[in-house]
Amino acid sequence: MGGRHAGNLPAETTSLVGRRGELARIRRLCREYRMVTLTGVGGVGKTRLALRAAALMRSGFGDGAWFVALSALDEGALVPYAVAETLPLADRSTRPMLEVLTEYLEDRHLLLVLDTCEHLIDDCAGAARELLVAAPRLSILATSRRPLGVPDEQVLIIDPLPVPDPGGGGRQEAVVLLAERTARTVPGFAVTDGNRAELARLCRRLEGLPLAIELAAARLRELPAAELCERLDDRFALLGDTDTVAGDADPPWHQALRTAIGWSHQLCTPQERLLWARASVFAGSFDGTAAAEVCADDLLPADAVPGLLAGLVDKSILIWSPTGGGERYRMLDTIREYGAGWLRALGEQEGLRRRHRDFYLRLARRGDAAWLGPDQVSWNDRTTAEHDNLRTALDHSLSAPGDHVALELAAALWFFWYPCGFLREGQHYLERALALDTEPGTVRNRALWVCSLTLMVQGDPSAGMAWAAECAGAAEQLGDTAAAHAAQAMVMAAATIRGDLTLALALADSLLAVHRPEHGLTLPTLLARLGQSHVHTAAGRVEEAVKALEEMCAECDEHGERWMRSYADLFRALAELSLGRNEAAQVSAGSALEVKYRLHDSIGIALALDILACAASASGQGEVAARRLGLAQQVWDTLGRAQVGIREWVSARENCERQARAAIGDDAYRAAFTEGYDIGLDAGIVRALAPITPRPATER
Repeated sequence: MGGRHAGNLPAETTSLVGRRGELARIRRLCREYRMVTLTGVGGVGKTRLALRAAALMRSGFGDGAWFVALSALDEGALVPYAVAETLPLADRSTRPMLEVLTEYLEDRHLLLVLDTCEHLIDDCAGAARELLVAAPRLSILATSRRPLGVPDEQVLIIDPLPVPDPGGGGRQEAVVLLAERTARTVPGFAVTDGNRAELARLCRRLEGLPLAIELAAARLRELPAAELCERLDDRFALLGDTDTVAGDADPPWHQALRTAIGWSHQLCTPQERLLWARASVFAGSFDGTAAAEVCADDLLPADAVPGLLAGLVDKSILIWSPTGGGERYRMLDTIREYGAGWLRALGEQEGLRRRHRDFYLRLARRGDAAWLGPDQVSWNDRTTAEHDNLRTALDHSLSAPGDHVALELAAALWFFWYPCGFLREGQHYLERALALDTEPGTVRNRALWVCSLTLMVQGDPSAGMAWAAECAGAAEQLGDTAAAHAAQAMVMAAATIRGDLTLALALADSLLAVHRPEHGLTLPTLLARLGQSHVHTAAGRVEEAVKALEEMCAECDEHGERWMRSYADLFRALAELSLGRNEAAQVSAGSALEVKYRLHDSIGIALALDILACAASASGQGEVAARRLGLAQQVWDTLGRAQVGIREWVSARENCERQARAAIGDDAYRAAFTEGYDIGLDAGIVRALAPITPRPATER
């Protein structure tokens, strides 16, 4: 199986107890039908079962099995974006994302696992219908608390685990799960003759519901099973039908889950309960700093938050995850829903949502201010980890556009949309914010040119020019010099894409004429340097191009900036190629590729691979060039317009392909190209960065 086709199924961190019959039925249904939905109450284990089934079936799908987590989405329109960002398909196309998805999937043999669809049921159903029609070899395995209603959908209801009968006989899966999970926190714990009956009673009381059992397991290190059962009985009696937080208790599993969570809630301290409720505003995962800033006040002091987080982890309310960027926490969806219910009951929901939004606005402002500096890698990692929360903050800000927060937040995240690889989603949010908030001002001007940028880089100069022209006009009226320069840089980009190099050079020169080094790095100035270089190289004035790039590199190095510096390396490589200095071009392009890959800048990755292919082809390495072209095409296929539509880049790639075919023949070229296209991107880039070892003459 090709490395890039394996999929993205997360590793299993705990054992799956029982479920042999369900797994067999899922696999049989997926062989016979293309749309299978697992339904059942929250906490029954639908996601866990879908992941195991997908892992077992993965080898039967030539293009892999791909897991799409939807629980953190608030807006149904983002479903296609979530799918696209999961697949080896980036979000850079100006066409509707669902159209891009159908085109990508139409000839692929692939399994999509759409997880947690119930809160976006109509949008999930609509996307599934269109994808299944357009892609005849696509299969979808969904999890949802209710069916999607898609034609030919096969629904499998997942029941809780079997529990022992009152006499202790019958199936024991629920007791096995309880024992295994308890042993993780209570070393040496085992089922014995002395505790077997009480453990079985506890599992029956919890109706065999896996999440309820896991919550109970977290308490067995403090309380014996008999006392746990007594407390649970009391909780059932108290709960009855009066629990306004969780809703109806029909079927009985709902009551079992409500009881288990509510009972865990009662066993928390008052401050832990309050943090649980307030932390429910986070989507996906969050860190301790975010928890303190969003959740703390006089009732919940910031210095108490770390200890309270640890307490909620101990009680299995929060899941703790160490990462390269620090410790992060998350809640299971059902736990979050319970906390959100209490937050509403406390009357704090709107206030906490605003605090959440404002925290991520501050984060975006800091990232925006710091991006053109030495900390780009850490900001890339931080914002990528916060993707779900940024979406939630944007969705909330769009509900109140009059305060301009949506515009400011969407524009401040330009560095996330472009360098970090989410341009299409950025365009979506920017266009929505601009449509809702039309009041002229500097905040709107910034959103206008950032929206233009997202379209230019996707190779759509016409749409990008429309936003740039509006920005230029408004900036002139308001005396907004920064926006005027940014709009001019966008017009320069459009001229470059359209091939009007005379206009592009004039605009670049104009921008650089007003640049003041003491003001630091600015994106318009750096883009102007690249524009100058491109025009000079295209006109054969290579020394002038190199001079512009050297000035740019010096500026970037002074500030520790790497993202635009690596573009300077790429443009330097293009200049070297034009002079026939293939080895120098390879060095510059390789240096840029390392940075672009670390920052997930897909356009930079694809352009670097094209240049490396050109260097290999010009050096007589036709097979190497073909492999690199195949790998580059793998990336370009995930973008909008190949080579961003820039004529000189398109021509260079076409010439490279002709040279490689002439050197090794059509059959060898096709074989090497396919090898590069099918290899996993990680392995392919490692190979592309390795020095070329010429073959002995006898092997040629």
